[in-house]
Amino acid sequence: MEKIAVKVDDLTVAYNYKPVLWDIDLQIPEGVLMAIVGPNGAGKSTLIKAILGILKPIAGSVTIFGKPYATQRKHVAYVPQKGSVDWDFPTTALDVVMMGTYGSLGWIKRPGPNEKKRALEALEKVGMLSFKSRQISQLSGGQQQRIFLARALVQDASIYFMDEPFQGVDATTEVAIINILKELRKANKTVVVVHHDLQTVPEYFDWVTFLNVKKIATGPVKDTFNDDNLTKTYGINYKVSIQK
Repeated sequence: MEKIAVKVDDLTVAYNYKPVLWDIDLQIPEGVLMAIVGPNGAGKSTLIKAILGILKPIAGSVTIFGKPYATQRKHVAYVPQKGSVDWDFPTTALDVVMMGTYGSLGWIKRPGPNEKKRALEALEKVGMLSFKSRQISQLSGGQQQRIFLARALVQDASIYFMDEPFQGVDATTEVAIINILKELRKANKTVVVVHHDLQTVPEYFDWVTFLNVKKIATGPVKDTFNDDNLTKTYGINYKVSIQK
């Protein structure tokens, strides 16, 4: 029987009394690479933030490996949308990645040689080792995204949530990121990605959730990524040219 990494029950989130997520039931199996897709305003980023406790739902519950998120934080890593980060903050690429070690250290201990070694290894994995001393404000959009991916990698989490990690990155960076995400899946990590490019869903992901305020469908890409669910999610007779 497959192990459930994330379970969402009856989740409803509202802004100013208007529901942006309505009665969501969702089970994400361990070890899948899952895309969350849907139109603008569908609640994709809201769903991740509600799972992580960043937003408070008005109803429903979330468990991570069967326990509340508050007790499971150390098993979860999060890569936020690039636009939500203050890139002018005066810090280096290495410092940003080392922030990913704080969860295992706690706030009192300082990162030591072991944490620095892990951070350098993560930078090397995302192809950014030579930029370790560069201020993050001096990096391109794609380079900044790689740094935040390295910060998540250094946490060595079991579940990774990523909010549009391919947004505004060049083709080379996109390939580098998806290769790392597939490596994580191979290591039985669970990776959940808010994604907007429908063309790449079959190539990049093995699991997909369609969302438009309500959950439309969820399941393996080969069974779920079809014209029927696309039409229900995006509108009348929505079709995408996909290569399976």
